[in-house]
Amino acid sequence: MKTYQPRVAAIHDISGFGKCSLTVALPILSAAGIETSVMPTAVLSTHTGGFTGFTYRDLTSDLVSFAAHWKSLNIPFDAIYTGFLGSFEQLNIISQFFEDFKSKDNLILVDPVMADHGQLYSLFNMQFVKGMRTLCEKADIVVPNITEACLLTDTKYEEGPYSTEFIEKLVNKLVEIGPQKVVLTGVYFDDDQLGATTFDKQENKVEFVMGEKIPGFYHGTGDVFASALLSGLLNNFKLKDATQIAVNFTTASIRRTYEAKTDVRFGVNFEQSIPGFLKDLKLV
Repeated sequence: MKTYQPRVAAIHDISGFGKCSLTVALPILSAAGIETSVMPTAVLSTHTGGFTGFTYRDLTSDLVSFAAHWKSLNIPFDAIYTGFLGSFEQLNIISQFFEDFKSKDNLILVDPVMADHGQLYSLFNMQFVKGMRTLCEKADIVVPNITEACLLTDTKYEEGPYSTEFIEKLVNKLVEIGPQKVVLTGVYFDDDQLGATTFDKQENKVEFVMGEKIPGFYHGTGDVFASALLSGLLNNFKLKDATQIAVNFTTASIRRTYEAKTDVRFGVNFEQSIPGFLKDLKLV
């Protein structure tokens, strides 16, 4: 039985309805045996994908005091995991958080949530992209989708299916920003498989990890994937193996949702896929 329990600082927004961000990250990391401290960047009644009339409370003013209190307690973190950051000011605050809580042994994972399907989210502009690139310079690992990767690297966006050459160039450009490792999501070369590409700068090796491509677009899957990936890494799996675990878990969650014909705005059924996820992590 493992006696050491890793601890993560998860810095995301929280939506009351619609599974994404902290309502995904917290249960997945906790199921994987990881203590999770949460720093909410905003509170919403629902996420913004497909819903109207949602409430939104920005918590930028609380982030500095959150961090100061944690620092006063000398809380160590095995990983810092960021997702949706709602403003340029939040980018600067979290950049300082990295400075305050980085250690020689911990891991900083940045999911640069800001765009998809070739479009920057309406909340953001190119100044925000520049700020996110600066934040990614301080990360150990970044987990962008194709659109975010293109924005971060000034690469012209292309629709899939992709060529291996395009994907390999993209991950190489991403590590030039600063992170030692990259996991690029939303990669597919045909209409049958969808997955991720990993690149570890130290090993100088690009690897492809694929799963079943299920029809449709499903909200919150990026958060499911990144949370599962971090769970694998903190349970001592290598990058490719942790990515495979994340692909398997995300695909299983999407498949359940697709078969149930659930409204895709509600998020995917990751909860009932957790037993298989724990088996992959060798925790049961």
